[in-house]
Amino acid sequence: MIAAAAADVVLMRFVPGTGIESAPREALPTVARCAVILISTEPDAAALREAGFREPDDYIVRPFSARELRAVIELALFKSDAENAVREVEDRFFEDSIDLLCHLDFNGRFKRLNPAWERTLGFTREELMSRPFIEFVHPDDRDRTLKQNAAVRAGERALGFENRYVCKDGSYRWFHWNATPNSSGRVIYSVARDITDSKRSEVERELMVRELKEALAEMKSMRAILPICSSCKRIRDDEDYWHSIEHYVAMQTPTMFSHGICPSCMKAREDSDEHLEREREL
Repeated sequence: MIAAAAADVVLMRFVPGTGIESAPREALPTVARCAVILISTEPDAAALREAGFREPDDYIVRPFSARELRAVIELALFKSDAENAVREVEDRFFEDSIDLLCHLDFNGRFKRLNPAWERTLGFTREELMSRPFIEFVHPDDRDRTLKQNAAVRAGERALGFENRYVCKDGSYRWFHWNATPNSSGRVIYSVARDITDSKRSEVERELMVRELKEALAEMKSMRAILPICSSCKRIRDDEDYWHSIEHYVAMQTPTMFSHGICPSCMKAREDSDEHLEREREL
């Protein structure tokens, strides 16, 4: 391991057939953002990458002059500065995002988390990265979460996946996930949004709709039972007023009445008239 140092350039000697004598970039965390140049007798860049160093900023082949080395160093520094500028913007976005961003390796452990995780769940990032991610998922959501994780590791993307994560105080928060895999790096890049409040509002809205439907059904049931006088056949309304059948129906519906007489009533009237006539003759 190279000791921590404020280095701008690291020169690494490569001997064909023996691998790189110095550590690769992944083993240089303290100087990871400096320019790295390989010195080799091998002119093939592909061979250099296969030897163990995937992405040097540049390389130079022996023998070389001081002028050639200076030019390579200047180009490597320019490339490194540009990459560092992009990386700083990415890091700033990662740290300042209000959404929950994470890198999850294929073994099911968090490799990088942004501060939004700490604000949302109450755990420190160290606590979250010390255990498999599935241990923080609600027990009822674990089976389908593992199935979704397996699908992403197989090359699919997760779009709009939802599950619950436990907070340090024992409560749970709903997350809405989008994720994509990096198969070569064996890592999943994910972004989650806390949708707990909208979920709660959705439940409250569904409860309100259900209560309104039940109240409407009860009102319809009450309207189906009309209080009617057994003597005069008037109907009582909701305000305790009594109305004739014609008036009540006209108030509740657009129905209009035309008056006539049915055959039974006509016969009853004729019989009554005949009875009165006989009484007068007597």
